[in-house]
Amino acid sequence: MTVLILARDLDPTADEMVATLNERGTAVARVNTGWFPAQFSVSAGLRGGRWSGHLHTPGQLVSLDDLHAVWYRSPEAYRMPSELSDAERHHAFLEAKYGLGGVLSSLDVVWINHPSRMADAAYKPVQLVRAHECGLTVPDTLITNEPAPVREFATEPTITKLLGSNTLSEDGTRKVSWSRLVDQADLCGIETTTHLLQRWVPKDFEARVVVIGEQLFAVAIHAGSTSTRVDWRSDYDALSYEPIDPPDSVAAGIRALLDRFGLLYGALDFVVTPNGDWVFLEINPGGQYGWLESTTGHPLTSALADLLSKGTT
Repeated sequence: MTVLILARDLDPTADEMVATLNERGTAVARVNTGWFPAQFSVSAGLRGGRWSGHLHTPGQLVSLDDLHAVWYRSPEAYRMPSELSDAERHHAFLEAKYGLGGVLSSLDVVWINHPSRMADAAYKPVQLVRAHECGLTVPDTLITNEPAPVREFATEPTITKLLGSNTLSEDGTRKVSWSRLVDQADLCGIETTTHLLQRWVPKDFEARVVVIGEQLFAVAIHAGSTSTRVDWRSDYDALSYEPIDPPDSVAAGIRALLDRFGLLYGALDFVVTPNGDWVFLEINPGGQYGWLESTTGHPLTSALADLLSKGTT
């Protein structure tokens, strides 16, 4: 039986997982969907209600029938031939999405995580509602593109953060937007799209909880600078880490939330107040974990490899 890892070419975390699975004697195939169609092809036939066939890459012929687990790590988008027109590339991309993507998505194997479940969990407004339903505390939040509600909401300390990715590539330059405290400048151009504003939660520290199957690995993230007090991602060198255990009620809420979304893996962020209350911020169904393993000793790669190797929950 084989584990399929869908990941981009340069991914040290995926490299480590391949090495770990190889050491365990688990067959593994690593594929970047960005290779399709130049370096990656598919042939699948429907037999007995299941797609059978193979994925063909320069280094491997992967039988769909042999797959028992898929790690949807960080694959890149299909790259359609440059000689096609824009319209032709768009058409070819959609055909690949619904053809190759559809075949893979139909496979009855363990997914960490299934792309459909990841898509469902990607909406922050949905995350906040589901987290509340699962017993977790969530901050007061506003989503709007109207200036007046922002002025009213921001009479108390408020932060703003992006609803989707916090990176933007433009003219070959990668720009990053961190969460920040709201000021009057944030009212300029607010009508152009929706914005998320959230009540500032007094913090002792922040916590990231990595969930792998039934296991929870929690880490306290201590800010060492002014900028990391607002968004710890802004300066990793200013952070310190400490393995901790979440309260039982929080752990139960986390497990319920993962179950609600149908996820086997998730990286969840919390603010922990000076009173010890845990306030949910968000869940990332494909969140990074490698740097936490190296700084805390939590056996995250091993736990994830266990889940992939077994091919069952």
